[in-house]
Amino acid sequence: MLNQKEHSRYSRHILLDKVGEEGQLKLKSAKVLVIGAGGLGCPVLQYLNSMGVGTLGLIDFDTVQESNLHRQILYTSEDIGKSKIECAAKRLKAQNPYTSIIEHNGVLSEENAEEILSQYDIVIDGCDNFLTRYVVNDACVKLGKPLVYGSILGFEGQMATFNYKGSKNLRDIFPEPPNAEDVPNCSENGVLGSFPGIIGTMMAQEAVKLVLAMDVLANKLL
Repeated sequence: MLNQKEHSRYSRHILLDKVGEEGQLKLKSAKVLVIGAGGLGCPVLQYLNSMGVGTLGLIDFDTVQESNLHRQILYTSEDIGKSKIECAAKRLKAQNPYTSIIEHNGVLSEENAEEILSQYDIVIDGCDNFLTRYVVNDACVKLGKPLVYGSILGFEGQMATFNYKGSKNLRDIFPEPPNAEDVPNCSENGVLGSFPGIIGTMMAQEAVKLVLAMDVLANKLL
């Protein structure tokens, strides 16, 4: 059930025919894991949290760097050198007291991926390296979890929903991960600060559409 304050907070959702109180309760019951609390993860986490996704897991091992601040909007100058997970969780809890934030402070690997991912309904990949992407993809396929995938560089980005009701997964598009030295990254090639926000917000929307059983980007790469 939604309490009176939740009714007030989510009133603009409840007015929507495709959401309503039933849809808001689905969001409250949803468990979503966000991998990476960086450029993509920050807007994903903020919007899912503000929209009332009941349980949000976040996993990252990094600390806040000054070069993060132009795009990773959960953090401030006072956070430099601090754990991203701890800073992000603190702000998310202040943003919405009616959600549960679960912190996974560490590296996602083949050894722990299935154990962590099995706790959630939907997985969102906002990480910044291909080896982790394939670990996440393969674990989602094995566990039958839908995966919202996003990637950004410079002025460009891409996203898709993989492994949803038998749809394609990452290996159907890119069968093997590329060599690390062949892949450009933001630290070497740059990224426009607002662009992770654009793709990240779309990823958050895709996750909400999964919860509400709306059409998603299955078998499509945007």
